[in-house]
Amino acid sequence: MTVALHRAFDWRGPDRIVLVHGFTQTLRSWDRLAALLSETFQVVRVDLPGHGGSVEVDLSFEDTAAALGEAGGTATYVGYSLGGRLCLRLAVDRPDIVQSLVLVGASPGLADAGERAERRAEDEVLAAEVERVGTAAFLERWLAQPLFAGLTPDPDDIDARLANSPAGLARALRRLGTGVQEPLWDRLGDLKMPVLAITGQADAKFSRLADEIAGAIGVNAQAVAVAGAGHAAHLERPASFHRLLTAFLLLHSSTR
Repeated sequence: MTVALHRAFDWRGPDRIVLVHGFTQTLRSWDRLAALLSETFQVVRVDLPGHGGSVEVDLSFEDTAAALGEAGGTATYVGYSLGGRLCLRLAVDRPDIVQSLVLVGASPGLADAGERAERRAEDEVLAAEVERVGTAAFLERWLAQPLFAGLTPDPDDIDARLANSPAGLARALRRLGTGVQEPLWDRLGDLKMPVLAITGQADAKFSRLADEIAGAIGVNAQAVAVAGAGHAAHLERPASFHRLLTAFLLLHSSTR
């Protein structure tokens, strides 16, 4: 792998955590959580292809997961939505560097080929839309989805998202969407590291998926729902999410 993803560091503590954002976001979306975590841990935040400082990076889903591992190294990986799907792919490909895994509103992919084709078509419509209307109009429409009804984005997060280019977001939809992802359901049982699948209690679809993921992985995995939160649980209920994540991280700390 020769393509490097843009990243930011907060170097404290012996244990490293890599934070990986979702679609339309950037590493700035983790600012508040990173500030809290960096009091105890090494924190690495990564910009995914088409976003933030990695706007010009063009990689397949599998190669993006590999580049994520090169950017983060040996660590606990925490991924939200798109970021969670990539962290999961990295975990099955490189269990030697993923010490533990936290999935936030994430999926192992679509098992049915017909559903994947339908999702690719839907993502192509979205890619064409962002190219046509621009980032600001697309982001307004994106955040108006019922999925984000409980989210009040931080102004700095919105500013960072607005700096994403239409071309970068469109490329991310085409290259990193759920429809192009190889489904990982059959490989979940291979995961031996501790896994925590977090969802918002109001996010019924992904809460069900989290239970299925934990069940497929086995005794080293658990699913937890954050009360009063929807899809973006880490942004909607940051204090609850921080307590939950910190408890998991300290339980599996190398210095415990």
